[in-house]
Amino acid sequence: MSARILIFDSGVGGLSVWQAIHSRMPELQPFYLMDNEAQPYGELADDYLVKRAVALISDAVAQCAPAMVVVACNSASTLVLPELRAKLEIPVVGVVPAIKPAALQSKNKHIGILATPGTVARAYTQALIDEFAADCQISRLGSSELVLMAEQKLAGQAPSLPLLRQLLSSWAGIEGPDTIVLGCTHFPLLASEIQQALPQVCCIDSGDAIARRVEALFQDASIDAGPTEVPSTLWFTKRSESLGAQWAAFSAAGLVESQEIKSRH
Repeated sequence: MSARILIFDSGVGGLSVWQAIHSRMPELQPFYLMDNEAQPYGELADDYLVKRAVALISDAVAQCAPAMVVVACNSASTLVLPELRAKLEIPVVGVVPAIKPAALQSKNKHIGILATPGTVARAYTQALIDEFAADCQISRLGSSELVLMAEQKLAGQAPSLPLLRQLLSSWAGIEGPDTIVLGCTHFPLLASEIQQALPQVCCIDSGDAIARRVEALFQDASIDAGPTEVPSTLWFTKRSESLGAQWAAFSAAGLVESQEIKSRH
């Protein structure tokens, strides 16, 4: 009997985290909640984001009774985890920008942090820099445009390399960072294109670290697998043409049904 896990993100970015988890624990049954009505999360007011995300996740948990929740969104993880953990009785795992491994790997001690505008500006991100990368030069770039580019890629629209090069132009050349933290779960979906735009850099994301954490929690805890008749479901907050085009990617990830869920905020 496979245990259920709920992946939450504002859009398709959580698929990159689920892929890493699935590679380590293929027996898990996935459920996915995407708040595509309110994306990009990096542009929402903090209080509104917390209330909205906690309400949506709580409603989805009530419907599928997962053994664990993964908040596969950096913008949400930097804000909602304390309130969500206080509300739920199951483990909640969040994602954080992979600043520590980037600092250990960088040769020129120049790290680029590529995330949403909210994540790059948050005190949480600065605390990670202060703790793990105080000896590094840090360049930050907050982009909602790349979030939309990743969403469009999964809908079948090829990313524009000229536009990507333009967006990342300040990091090009030998004086730019040699290591880039992909601080939004959407951005690993663009890793190959980012590598083409900046061939000198190494991209690091949090997917493997989150997968290891999930695996450790399942090994340490007594997990209630729950009823087997609940079908793996994608919940979304807005019906759209792009969602229909993205369904193949969600289906390939193991989701068999889709259903609209209304936000209470």
